Amino acid sequence: MTIANINNLSLVSIAMQRLINRQDGLPGLGVLYGPSGYGQTTATVAVAHAPRAYYVQLRSAWSKKTLLEKICFEMGLPPANTAAGCLDLICEQLAASQRPLILDEADYLVTKAGMIELVRDIYEGSQAPVMLVGEEMLPNKLKRFERFHGRVLAWIPAQPVSLDDAAALAALYAPNTEISAELLAHLVAVAHGSVRRITVNLVNLADFAATNGLSMLGMADIAKAELYKGEPPKRGV
Repeated sequence: MTIANINNLSLVSIAMQRLINRQDGLPGLGVLYGPSGYGQTTATVAVAHAPRAYYVQLRSAWSKKTLLEKICFEMGLPPANTAAGCLDLICEQLAASQRPLILDEADYLVTKAGMIELVRDIYEGSQAPVMLVGEEMLPNKLKRFERFHGRVLAWIPAQPVSLDDAAALAALYAPNTEISAELLAHLVAVAHGSVRRITVNLVNLADFAATNGLSMLGMADIAKAELYKGEPPKRGV
């Protein structure tokens, strides 16, 4: 999978290395947070490859046992019959490998009793780096769990998409279309920080250019090439 080298990718990579290479005695928990669409998941999936991190994306219906089983599957381990047995397997594997564990959609952890404590058990039982990835209010939600909150070494706020990010994304998602600097700046403005909106609009513009036999696009073209602004389509359109 090819990933554009945008700012959030660098931030997550630096934070992960900080967790992996932390000094003895420092905690090994990290939290990446930001609004939906800022590219947290894409960045963490990309960063996970280098340190061979285990990556699990949570679901709303998961119980503590389900979470443990999914982590075991990600590790290539047959789950134990009990939650306690699964926990022991996970801690042993992480302690032996010291490979990081990334838990995406981590907001689900704070909505169910015992889930955050379970993640803390995994960390305490292995001392391996653990990174949570979630929405922008995740740090505030974690304040209720002082024994977890106090062990976070790195808080990483995802950054809104920048003009430099947009240029890097354009090279990946619209490689055959030259997009003017003015139009690229406009895409950033209407994206309201969202990497996802930039990406969708770049793909739409590239399709528009290819359909109309154009190699360059500027501000004059956006009246014909409809841009996605995060709003539902108007009735009858």
